[in-house]
Amino acid sequence: MPAKHFNRRSFLKTSAAIGAAATLSAPNIVRGRNLNEKLNIAMIGIGNRGQRNTGYFKGENIVALCDVNTAKMGLAAKSHPKARQAKDFRRLFDHEKEFDAVVVSTPEHTHAFATLPALQLGKHVYCEKPLTYNIEEARIIRMAARDAKVATQMGTQNHASDNYRRVVELIQSGAIGKVREAHVWHSRAWGWHKSEQAARKAKDRFIVIRTPKKSQPIPAGLDWDLWLGPAPARPFHNDYFKGPIWYRWWDFGNGTMSDLGSHMVDLPFWALKLEAPLTVEAKGPKPHHDIAPASMQAIYEYGARGDLPPVKLTWYQGLEKPQIWKDNGIPKWANGHLFIGDKGMLLSDYRKHVLLPENKFADFKGPDPFIPRSPGHHQDWVAACKGGAPTLSNFEYAGLLTEANHLGNVAYRAEKKIQWDTKEMRATNAPDAEQFIKRDYRKGWKLN
Repeated sequence: MPAKHFNRRSFLKTSAAIGAAATLSAPNIVRGRNLNEKLNIAMIGIGNRGQRNTGYFKGENIVALCDVNTAKMGLAAKSHPKARQAKDFRRLFDHEKEFDAVVVSTPEHTHAFATLPALQLGKHVYCEKPLTYNIEEARIIRMAARDAKVATQMGTQNHASDNYRRVVELIQSGAIGKVREAHVWHSRAWGWHKSEQAARKAKDRFIVIRTPKKSQPIPAGLDWDLWLGPAPARPFHNDYFKGPIWYRWWDFGNGTMSDLGSHMVDLPFWALKLEAPLTVEAKGPKPHHDIAPASMQAIYEYGARGDLPPVKLTWYQGLEKPQIWKDNGIPKWANGHLFIGDKGMLLSDYRKHVLLPENKFADFKGPDPFIPRSPGHHQDWVAACKGGAPTLSNFEYAGLLTEANHLGNVAYRAEKKIQWDTKEMRATNAPDAEQFIKRDYRKGWKLN
């Protein structure tokens, strides 16, 4: 039976009662399949990342293709000529009996709109990161996934890596003692810069320092109105659309904080058993009204979690780096996580880690592995859909991570250290921040 439809208004009334009661446990899967039976999958968004995801799931049955760009559709249809084609994913669900699962690879401002009806219809869902466009949507999707009791996964591929799992084992087994401070940084400096010269110096792939004043012709085959979806209407310009550039515009994404934060903050979030912060403060250039920053910091304060002490987590992007990195106190990796414990430090990135100081840990023998190793991120989800073990990056966990990452941008845009009430889903000391926690949608688009 399909999950009951989620009502946005009811959610706003009831979230206070259940928001803080969430756990990181995965939902029970009520509909399983034989592991040897192929899934029937609908692909929503088949350009760029969607094209790659279609390849990852080629061992299953791709029965539907959906994209607002007919050129992308035609390319995918060559490999899947029998698949149903749709331009508007809302119409795809009119044929929901044809598929068991949905893969969402659209820009993030439409993630929730493609994901929610799938959950309501009892479909398994894989959604690219970040899970949703804002905090309210993350809360809605997390709760809908609980009701649906299906296999869910956010596209955080590194969550399945042996390196990430080993770091979690080391931190949680006490290899460096109690951790009260952690730092996460990524050197990608994409977003708003003060000048073209600054953008070039920062090696930004796309130089966009102001909102386009003129429109451009809409490319053949692109339904621009559908691409905009729930976002405010604006004339087409390639500076909004090309490659991965859309994510730097506030109307469509949330910059590097939510994009790469989904990958990088994932590790300390998991290892330190984080959920909702108490306070969030951000530092960086004065917010641009349209474009997310290339460089910024976000400082999170978390309270005690069981026998774990309070911890301060700081995110750095672009040109920003931890002071210990600047002072040559650690190896100067371009991207990294630094856990500081009372018995030492652990430095990691996507693929490697090291205990510091190295001479102190020369003879250290770590704990036996206790997190199962993964055959692959995408394979984990497919197996869960067929009745196997639940994924570790399911929407319960991913929803909480997404909320936390969005809070960094909320604090940045509100230009204030915010006190966060997760039960009420509001910044108690910053009523102006409400506009960044949720938003009204364009006429014709509803999330319910």
